[in-house]
Amino acid sequence: MELNINGTTRSVEAEADTPLLWVLRDELGMTGTKYGCGVAQCGACTVLVDGQATRSCVTPVESVAGMAITTIEAVEQDPVGRRVVEAWVAAQAPQCGYCQSGQVMAATSLLKQTPHPSDEDIAAAMTNLCRCGTYNAIAAAVRQAAAQG
Repeated sequence: MELNINGTTRSVEAEADTPLLWVLRDELGMTGTKYGCGVAQCGACTVLVDGQATRSCVTPVESVAGMAITTIEAVEQDPVGRRVVEAWVAAQAPQCGYCQSGQVMAATSLLKQTPHPSDEDIAAAMTNLCRCGTYNAIAAAVRQAAAQG
């Protein structure tokens, strides 16, 4: 099957129900998207599918064929994604960093849909888990990226 990943059409050989996460990591070597829980609860595996934050660990690869998939490897090619990454660095949001690719993708999706989110919008959209507890820094980075837009 063919997938549109980061603006490039990629042919993959996978069973239709294989989670997108494993196709990205194992078949395509794109390891920026992380495995966290495997049940769509933590958000470490978040990618954008047609601009929407999507938990790739439970998304069958067949369901995203023909859709635009964006991973952390290419998020900075998008002006909003670039602003988010710059704000993440400026706010020093990451601590251990494991969840941060999913956090950046969720924030990018939020700001693409709601360029100037309220604190309530940020709280509702940023549901990814962070074991280090950097939620205040993450929210500050989202607000900073929004202010730059």
